Amino acid sequence: MSYRDVASQQVLIWSCTTVGARMPVAMAPLALVFLVRERPGGYSLGAILAAAYVLGEIAGAPVLGMRLRPDRARAHLAVGLAVGAVAFAGLGVVPDAHPTVLAGLALVAGAAPAAATGGLRTLLTVLVPERATAQALSVESILTAGIWAVSPAAVAGLALGVAPPVPLLLGAALMASSVAGLWLLPAGWGADDTGGADRTGVSQLRLLAGAWPVYVMGAASLALLGLAELVLPALLEQRGVGVGWTGPLLTGTAVGGGLGAFVHGLRSWPGRLRTRSVVLMAGTSACVALAALTPDPAGIAAALVVGGTLQSCAMLTRNLSLREALPPSALAAGYSVMYAAAGAGYAATGSLAGGLLKVAAPSTAILAGVGLTVVLTAVGWWGEVRRAGRSPKAADTAVALGHADAGPAAPGAEGAAIRGGGDTEGRL
Repeated sequence: MSYRDVASQQVLIWSCTTVGARMPVAMAPLALVFLVRERPGGYSLGAILAAAYVLGEIAGAPVLGMRLRPDRARAHLAVGLAVGAVAFAGLGVVPDAHPTVLAGLALVAGAAPAAATGGLRTLLTVLVPERATAQALSVESILTAGIWAVSPAAVAGLALGVAPPVPLLLGAALMASSVAGLWLLPAGWGADDTGGADRTGVSQLRLLAGAWPVYVMGAASLALLGLAELVLPALLEQRGVGVGWTGPLLTGTAVGGGLGAFVHGLRSWPGRLRTRSVVLMAGTSACVALAALTPDPAGIAAALVVGGTLQSCAMLTRNLSLREALPPSALAAGYSVMYAAAGAGYAATGSLAGGLLKVAAPSTAILAGVGLTVVLTAVGWWGEVRRAGRSPKAADTAVALGHADAGPAAPGAEGAAIRGGGDTEGRL
């Protein structure tokens, strides 16, 4: 098992294309706040625009993801990214427009390119040998962590140092560049001979619905770190620490996520994917709870870095589990639904914490969010165990060493890691 299997020109082009597609996504919420913060009620309006953007992502990802077809994915992705680039440019060109206009542009900017995450992830896995799937997904996570580490500083620096619309105009340019990058990559990941169903006649919608436990666990994974991110400024004030440390602490969390993804791809790991997910989520929950309870700023920093490390590994196991639960023809749609579920989990936990901040201390709000995440994790784990119990093949599936050429597991199957060749073909 080695990262050398993913070191190729095609993967480098994919990486550049992905940066162009995802950097605007990471920049958008904060950029929208900076865009209107000097207007009357600017911060409230910025929050509304950011919410509209996230709602666009949540709605667009599953709808557009289900329309992706393996044989013509490039065209679909290009149209979505192009429309998104135009919407980003519109926000930057007319920053003084009526709030309704800005909210509409933000909604389109979030929705139009929302299927790109799932499509690009699926495309990456066909650019590398089957045995290197786990390493490829780790590379993607490292890249994503880097994007999220750089984006806040880039937005703040450009908005305050140049002009508020500049981050959104930069996002438009980056997204447009990703459209050009798509034409240097394969047009898709295979022929579309399913007609919207697998070979047994099961509809894609039913296949996607059957993987619901994976989505629930994925939502729990992102929501937990999102909770810490949203409440961190208030928590630092509660502990008597300057809120200016929020940026460095979140950067440390992102760096920890990149490190976790790198280590995860170095070797195979024991145990079933669902078991590993529960263990990693328990560790992440403990870290976030520790950050809420410790009065020491160094303790908060350490807890967030370790929590980010474990959370990135948890998301990787979820992506691998999804590859087990769905046939190849439905993977792009599955990744898109996962993206939407993670966004919904982030929004739900953030809303809970925001409401609690009005009546409780920030540390209490974080602990309540941790409790909600633990419940979601338990529900997801129960659903995966129940699904595996209904499938005789899934109950005791174990993939032997080096059997990368074996057929894909049945929907719901969950095998052990493939030693020496990545995990079974099973954010974020």
